[in-house]
Amino acid sequence: MTLTLSSACSLHPQVALRPEPFGALAYHYGNRRLVFLKHPDVVRVVRELEQHPTVGDTLQACGIATEREASFLQALNQLANSDILRVC
Repeated sequence: MTLTLSSACSLHPQVALRPEPFGALAYHYGNRRLVFLKHPDVVRVVRELEQHPTVGDTLQACGIATEREASFLQALNQLANSDILRVC
């Protein structure tokens, strides 16, 4: 499934985020996958996904400019494909 601005998703419950100077490390305890989140804005969005009904609402709440939405959707889709995020 491809995430869109109207999709709802959240951080997988088996994933832990560890803050790093470049962003964060996401570790999935179930599949033991380690993923680098290379920008603090992406980390902020991932942490906030559960607090908002859609991805678009999350991006807006985090102050992400409209012209950056496509790159965030691409990043979030990669995280969903890695099971770091789950679609609700």
